Amino acid sequence: MGQLPQLSSPVTLGDQAYAAIREAIVSGVLKRGEKVTERGLAESLSISATPVREALRRLEQDRLVERTGPRSVRIAQFGKEELREFTMIEDVLRALSARLAAEKSTAAQRREMAACLDRADALRGELRDEAAGTDRERDLVLRIQHLMAEFHALVDEASGNATLVQMLRTVDAFGSQERRDSTLSQVRSGHAKIVEERYRQHRAIFEAIAAGHGDKAEDLMRAHSHTSNTSRIRTRFPGA
Repeated sequence: MGQLPQLSSPVTLGDQAYAAIREAIVSGVLKRGEKVTERGLAESLSISATPVREALRRLEQDRLVERTGPRSVRIAQFGKEELREFTMIEDVLRALSARLAAEKSTAAQRREMAACLDRADALRGELRDEAAGTDRERDLVLRIQHLMAEFHALVDEASGNATLVQMLRTVDAFGSQERRDSTLSQVRSGHAKIVEERYRQHRAIFEAIAAGHGDKAEDLMRAHSHTSNTSRIRTRFPGA
């Protein structure tokens, strides 16, 4: 094969718009089911409509938005059965990620996972001493949850499979806000021990990964993901 020209890949306004809108969806700034327009998004980002249009096409492919008109979209919102099926897919992907991490992770990656869990452990100590129902309790819960999400991202990266990582990034975009809502709902309902239990689940998954036990890591992650997703569905669809 002859020599091909070298191409540069600068970050374009379309790339930046995609990242910004995606983060707004993940964080809940743009709500599920909310209708937005290209012009409105462009004004919010202080850019022209062209890069926003490009970003929305990519987000449509990710199934994070649904086209409602020539210049408008709605933030995607799953129904109960569609969400249930989506979480079944997530359980399988998470389990595979943990298995591959147990088989392929480096010592440096395992140290990052351990450090992440250690930071969460320190916050758990503060949470145990905090009175229920306070803003401080809520803040600690959210910080611990953020670290648990970081742990999952580290496991995904340690799987060493770029396709799997990309699929899980899409999964995370769909479920991030719902996971926060689910955890806070349980804490408000007096089930603060759920934070402790989920931390223990993450620690057990890490120990299996660190020991190179792929089967165990896979089983533990599948069970953890299923429990978490069941809570998500019940929070969004009470009585489901």
